[in-house]
Amino acid sequence: MLAGGVGAQAADLPAERGVKAAYLFKFLGYVDWPPAAFPDASTPFVIGIAGADDIADELLRITATRSVNNRALNIRRIRPGDTLNGVQLLYIAASEGERGTNLLRQVQRRPVLTVTDGEGGLMQGAVINFRTLDGRIRFDVSLAAAERNDLRLSSRLLSVAASVQGVPQ
Repeated sequence: MLAGGVGAQAADLPAERGVKAAYLFKFLGYVDWPPAAFPDASTPFVIGIAGADDIADELLRITATRSVNNRALNIRRIRPGDTLNGVQLLYIAASEGERGTNLLRQVQRRPVLTVTDGEGGLMQGAVINFRTLDGRIRFDVSLAAAERNDLRLSSRLLSVAASVQGVPQ
C-alpha cells in the first residue's frame, strides 16, 4: 500500500533514492494500462530510468524477487539514443533537463506512466512529479496526462498524492 509522505529528508540522498525507488515500484500496482501495453501475458513490466543510475540500482535491489500482477519486472537504464518501446513506466530525473522534456514528448499519447523529478514536470506532460514537502518526498498527479496516455489511476493512488491536477476530458 502507498504511504502518504514517505519519510526521507531531502538532504539525505541515500534515503531519498530509496523512497523514490519504492514509490516507482508501488505505482505499478495502482495503475491500469490498456491491453495493448503488453503484447502477451508473459510480457514483463519495463521501468525505464533516465538520468538516475542510483535509483535504477535501488530498484534492481528491491525488485529482484518480486513481480506485479503476475508480471516480472525489468529495470532499464535509458541512455541517449535508446528506444522507449516496451516501457510502461518512465522515470526522468531532474538532471535530464531538455533531454527529459524530449523523452516526455516521445511517450505522450502512449501507455506510459511518466514520473519526473523537478520543477514543472506536470506542466511538461508528466503524469506524476516528485517534490519535497515538509522535508518528505511526495508526489503530484496530472489526471489529464494520465488520460492522454490511456492510463487509469487508482483512487487509492490519488488519495495519497500531495495534489491532483487537471480534470480529464
